[in-house]
Amino acid sequence: MDDPYKILGVTRDATADDIRRAYRKLAKRHHPDLNPGDAQAEARFKGVTAANDLLSDPARRARFDRGEIDASGQEQAPRSSWRDHADTGAGRRYSAGAGDPPDWEGDEFADMFSSMFGQGRGRASDAPRRGGDDRYALTTAFLDALNGGTQRVILPDGRSLNARIPPGTTEGQVLRLRGQGRPGVKGGAAGDLLLEIHVASHPLFTRDGQDIRMALPVSLSEAVLGGPVEAPTPTGPVRVRIPPGSDTGSELRLRGRGAPKSAGRPAGDLYATLQVMVGPPDAALTAFLQGWTPEHPTDPRPPTEPPP
Repeated sequence: MDDPYKILGVTRDATADDIRRAYRKLAKRHHPDLNPGDAQAEARFKGVTAANDLLSDPARRARFDRGEIDASGQEQAPRSSWRDHADTGAGRRYSAGAGDPPDWEGDEFADMFSSMFGQGRGRASDAPRRGGDDRYALTTAFLDALNGGTQRVILPDGRSLNARIPPGTTEGQVLRLRGQGRPGVKGGAAGDLLLEIHVASHPLFTRDGQDIRMALPVSLSEAVLGGPVEAPTPTGPVRVRIPPGSDTGSELRLRGRGAPKSAGRPAGDLYATLQVMVGPPDAALTAFLQGWTPEHPTDPRPPTEPPP
């Protein structure tokens, strides 16, 4: 794999937020669901995912920066050996560094002599190691994120599984599927699959924290006379009462009809903003208004003070 910093287009001193933003942008652009049948886009998506998996893990990123592992997460060959030390200048053979005394009991020298003479304790590389985590961007429907649901996920390696979307899931939330990541090494446990959720927009509803907002069109007679009307909500239609004399912009509050209670957050409310719709021309309404004089005239456009 190429340099993960180059793949994500970030510098080596990039912050965790820089890396996260770069990954989200590239993952959306190259996601297989948005590029069906495009093998190059799928390959780029795999590369972006692998690069983010490495750089979003502080410990693995530090090891990569030190040259201990390569871009694919595999162990690099040790930088020093008995020959490297023997070939150093006079007075510095087998020294840990300039001015440092030799550490004959350290792990580096114990492993060095074990490799030379085939004895000593086992090397750390022979121990079981946990597999790495995989990150995957998943776009889910607005109502599934709000009410919960199950979504089929097809992974870049061809595997498919059902992911449960908990009720109240928010944009950018990461779901962890344990044991669904990369396989372990030498019998180690498999890593996890991290699903970063992106919530699709909805034609009627928008989310504002735990509250849901929507526009509710009403007819002129409903606005003037008031009365019950049917209004959509994320869990199904309900009947609400419009107060007589309502104007466009009036807001109705439906308690408990917003995002469900989850993760210590209380249930939200649904706010419906009225939009008065006059409708097509009506001869009777036109004739009435031509002869109508309001009892209490109002100016919907009050004069404003001229600028000084």
